[in-house]
Amino acid sequence: MFRRSRLGLILAAVVAVTGAVSATPHAEYVGTFVWTDPSPKFGGFSALDLRPDGLGFVAVSDSAAIFTGRFTRGADGAVVAVEVGAPVIPLSHHGTPVQDPMDDAEGVAFAPDGGLYVSYETEDRVVRYGPEGRKWLSEDWPEAFRNFEVNAGIEALAIDTSGALYAMPELSGRDTIPVFRGRNGVWDRPFTLRRDGSWRPVGADFGPDGRLYLLERDYWGLVGFMSRVRRITLDGDRVAGDEVLLQTHAGTHDNLEGLAVWQDSEGAIRLTMISDDNFLPTQRTEIVDYRVTE
Repeated sequence: MFRRSRLGLILAAVVAVTGAVSATPHAEYVGTFVWTDPSPKFGGFSALDLRPDGLGFVAVSDSAAIFTGRFTRGADGAVVAVEVGAPVIPLSHHGTPVQDPMDDAEGVAFAPDGGLYVSYETEDRVVRYGPEGRKWLSEDWPEAFRNFEVNAGIEALAIDTSGALYAMPELSGRDTIPVFRGRNGVWDRPFTLRRDGSWRPVGADFGPDGRLYLLERDYWGLVGFMSRVRRITLDGDRVAGDEVLLQTHAGTHDNLEGLAVWQDSEGAIRLTMISDDNFLPTQRTEIVDYRVTE
């Protein structure tokens, strides 16, 4: 009788522990699609945004080429095919194609009117374009963007439901990540996020749940890239919650830099990410899908 009771207690403890683990929010891997395309402008993708259905997309290269298209997803929700049009090289305010060093695009967000916002590094600014990036509309050069380290400026760009833009530099500050907010051409810094070790922000998006999702990257020499996704709950201008949903081992994925968050037909939050192959034959363009479980 004692043995049975003891066994029952052990099983109950196991169930309790398992339940506690499963109740912890995390992201489960769904699938990876390796995207190839014959265009000479293809590659170097540092930014991604999706329409609410998770199918229509825009991806931006760090040479400023804008690719607009549509994903095909399998039964599990992972991307299995890509349909895309010819890339668009956006124009500068001079009416000529943007060129180096002005073409280092790193972030993208769909504007409420169907156009695009694209953030640029090196010459740090945020540019507003018409649909598919075919028309230059305006650009912001915030004072706060002027003193970033070279090749460590604005990497992540997101837009909330009110139309406010949130931009984060890859490297600025030792212990915190400053978050800059732009509304009607006026920029402020409503809050900061903690910086953990050598993790650097590279992509961001507001999910349909109203929370800010942040993609970060680390690199381990010859082993490869590490990726993680944080979910940040905001209460006005206060960070009310900050949790890590996903953290990969080095080499699990390529250099994931773009993040888009959407909701599937069952109400689950999905994370779709794209990798920057740096235009190197040793790397590849991956579209990676995860599903958040609560």
